[in-house]
Amino acid sequence: MNNIKNLSLFGICLAFVVIALGAWTRLVDAGLGCPDWPGCYGFIVFPTNEMEIAVAESRFPMYPYDINKAIPEVVHRYFAATLGFFAIVLAYLSFKQNENIRIRYWVVGLLIFICCQGLFGYLTVSLKLLPIIVTGHLFGGFTTLTLFFFIFLMAGNFELLNKMRIPNLKFIAGLAFFVLIFQIFLGVWTSTNYASLACADFPTCQGSYFPEMDFKNGFNLNQEVGPNYLYGLLDNPSRVAVHYSHRVSAILVTIVFLILMSKLWFSNAAPLASTLGILLLTQISLGIINVVYVLPLYVAIAHNLIAATLLLTVFTINYLAWKK
Repeated sequence: MNNIKNLSLFGICLAFVVIALGAWTRLVDAGLGCPDWPGCYGFIVFPTNEMEIAVAESRFPMYPYDINKAIPEVVHRYFAATLGFFAIVLAYLSFKQNENIRIRYWVVGLLIFICCQGLFGYLTVSLKLLPIIVTGHLFGGFTTLTLFFFIFLMAGNFELLNKMRIPNLKFIAGLAFFVLIFQIFLGVWTSTNYASLACADFPTCQGSYFPEMDFKNGFNLNQEVGPNYLYGLLDNPSRVAVHYSHRVSAILVTIVFLILMSKLWFSNAAPLASTLGILLLTQISLGIINVVYVLPLYVAIAHNLIAATLLLTVFTINYLAWKK
């Protein structure tokens, strides 16, 4: 059981790295840094010398080679592949050493899901950053992290968590989990559609609390891509609608979280309330900084990682609330 716990913990750490690398790849517009998959311009890693670059550009004349975009894409792919390898090892150990059937099922589910993530990675490139595919791929990264974390909780025997009991918070904990997932989806959709800077001021958006918005087109899941979707194809009102929705949803998340935290304070799970409050304040601050300072790279990456940490925290609260 300890091997399962330790390996799943390593998987959690590696999943955080993959999420950060995915954010880096997206933020530097390197989603098509390698226009083929699984290689990069037909090479195992990426072209490095003049001869290899010439060959690469002859193979993909529509996509001029840029090593500054190829590197993030390749690094992200290989770390993701490593995560898949650890999922295979975890599955092997779950059958060899562990008698807990429940953990076996979840580990197999994790392995299948990571294979699907690999397929989405391929489709992301082959369909030239189709928004709905990219959104599914990014959202899948958060799901992979959560699955590793769930296996870690099941495999471990954590005295601190075992002492916590919050059976009367099932509804508000479940609601918090739902609104957070919805908010993460909106954040991913904002990034996918290059709408992060659609509102360059705060708290207003383009100088107004109610700017011109086109929700119908902004949330059209069947968008036409054209040659590719790099830099996005939505018009300004559509991007504003996407960005504005993410902001408004953040207010809803904050209200639900405050209710949940107030109830946790009166249980024996007060440390979780403190953790949730600190993470929420940090996330709101990072979101504002992203707008005011025009999406600083490391701040934007941190915004993704704090979102992932919030997800695990709220998942833990639900795990305790629903635990028999």
